[in-house]
Amino acid sequence: MPAPLTRSLGAFAAGLRFEHLPEAALAVVRLGFTDCVATILAGVEEPVARIVREQLGTRGAKGEARLVFGAERASAPEAALANGTAGHALDYDDVALTGHPSVVLVPAVLAEAEALGADGRAAAAAYVVGYETWAHLSERDRDPLHSKGWHPTAVVGTVAAAAAVANLRGLDAEKATMAIAIAASMSAGLVANFGTMTKPFQAGRAAQSGITAARLAGAGFTGSADAIEHPLGFLHALSPENRVDTETPLEGLGQDWRIVRKGLNVKKYPMCYCTHRAIDGMLDLARANKLTPGSVRRIAVDTSPSQAAVLRNRRPQTGLEAKFSMEFAMASALTAGRAGLGELTDAFVRRPEVQQAMAKVEITTTQSPSKEDPLFAAFDRIEVTLDDGRRIQSPELHVARGHWSAPLTREEIWTKFRDCAATRLQENRASALFEGLQALDRQSDLRALGAA
Repeated sequence: MPAPLTRSLGAFAAGLRFEHLPEAALAVVRLGFTDCVATILAGVEEPVARIVREQLGTRGAKGEARLVFGAERASAPEAALANGTAGHALDYDDVALTGHPSVVLVPAVLAEAEALGADGRAAAAAYVVGYETWAHLSERDRDPLHSKGWHPTAVVGTVAAAAAVANLRGLDAEKATMAIAIAASMSAGLVANFGTMTKPFQAGRAAQSGITAARLAGAGFTGSADAIEHPLGFLHALSPENRVDTETPLEGLGQDWRIVRKGLNVKKYPMCYCTHRAIDGMLDLARANKLTPGSVRRIAVDTSPSQAAVLRNRRPQTGLEAKFSMEFAMASALTAGRAGLGELTDAFVRRPEVQQAMAKVEITTTQSPSKEDPLFAAFDRIEVTLDDGRRIQSPELHVARGHWSAPLTREEIWTKFRDCAATRLQENRASALFEGLQALDRQSDLRALGAA
């Protein structure tokens, strides 16, 4: 007999208040909002963000919410679409729960908070509702969604965003349940579209759909109160082999905080997170051994089959394709000593020395999964064969720098924020926005924060 998962999530979404949140959860919320806004500012001029913004039907001087903290505005759902797409355009946003929570939750919550005139405390509670909903749904499937072709950020994120906005709008348990059910039918996203404009669009669409689902539910729109757990519902539809748990009741909601236990992993590099441990390892080897492209014969990267599958582009020719290429990640670290925004350009990717370095990279896989996230190997490892035949090896690379267990310092977070905002805001304005986000739960009106 399936457990009432949809109703349990609806009741949780309706009932959580700011006063229930532990301080450790608030620290994660502030980090999520800060890092996500940084990546929105960095991605605003990317072609995918520009195209989406130009196609918005409600774009203009008036509207419910700001577009990328500028003068233009749009309806809250369309602002969430535009801002979420921009935030994911560079693949530089935070990672957790086998996806990218903040790039869906933050644009949805900020846009609807502006529309409602909500304060930072309400936004923080809504974010936590979304995070916890995402976490509990992710735990129900024994197989990584990526390996089945699903983009978790777009699929699970849609439902999580609906729960978050239902909380922000103050929906009762019945209507919050309906919001979750409606969102379950709006969720979609494919791994096959990674490395194209559609990947960041999927994240923005999840944020938009979350607002739409909650608004429809608030107006009396209905869905099935067992849409998540039904044999023909959300969880089973995502698992062709039905390797999902729909029978165990939801326990620990609002008590055993996943947001405290699992946190957020902040990206140091604007590439798929599946490359980050290996980039750390390659950069360390290159610096310690003064490696040059001419001194290296071969680079072997040992990782998981799922990581290798997600990193589908073996010989990328564009910056967008290169974000999903282990070969490029290693070539960039070797040739430039970096893997930053400056390297994720078509011109850099096509440089002869970069293309030649990519040809030296070989991927091997291990079947030992990480306990934290089965998409990942227990650890990655790099072995470099030098031109004279000698071999050097990285240590076991268990976590990337910026992982919740190896967090960036406040200064490092500010440095990333400043760099991301550099083309959009003067440094004093960027600093004011940064400080406001770091004190999110003390903001009395998020419309003022957006105006910074």
